[in-house]
Amino acid sequence: MWCIPPQQDAAFVAQMEQVLEVYKRPYDRRRPVVGMDEQSKQLISEVISPVPPAPGRPERMDHEYIREGQCTVWMFVEPLAGWRSVRTTDRRTAVDWAHQVQQLVNDRRYAQAEQITLVCDNLNTHTLASLYQAFEPAEALRLAQKLELVHTPKHGSWLNVAEPELSVLTRQCLDRRMATRKEIGEQARTWTRRRNRKQSGVDWHFSTTDARTKLKRLYPKILD
Repeated sequence: MWCIPPQQDAAFVAQMEQVLEVYKRPYDRRRPVVGMDEQSKQLISEVISPVPPAPGRPERMDHEYIREGQCTVWMFVEPLAGWRSVRTTDRRTAVDWAHQVQQLVNDRRYAQAEQITLVCDNLNTHTLASLYQAFEPAEALRLAQKLELVHTPKHGSWLNVAEPELSVLTRQCLDRRMATRKEIGEQARTWTRRRNRKQSGVDWHFSTTDARTKLKRLYPKILD
């Protein structure tokens, strides 16, 4: 991948191995591993209503459209349990992230969890400090104590287990024109319920051993 550092990079290796070791953990309801990712979705409305398909004729859609702003789609996925949750917001600030994390911690699914390991991208909004921007100190501390934050390396978001799931959502559900955040939320919730009923997991194979073989050039010191 072009985003992988071209040469020895101890910082990249350190965070990569931390993430990969987390993925090796067996399923434990008391200490679940959850991945999170987010993306912006442009809101687009039609100038002329599309003509629906008919026998021997595909759907016809005018090339003109109206930009209606954008929203943010948040993905939380617990791969070993085949569970995910998708939500939408108007923005993706540190405070928005903090509120999404609060919803995760407060979800009755995790009421008995001792700690949630949350794997997320290395963004400046994905920090415990964001909790203190959004909440009173007592609430921020409560949430922080429930979390183990594990960050993917810079330029290593492909190591985020939630990224492929967000890609599936985009390709199967959101890869078309939608004009409102409400419409996106409704479509995403329908998709989520279907995926959760099937308990679709994430088939992750890349391991620390694989990394030390395939990405050997990144390691400052490694045995031949």
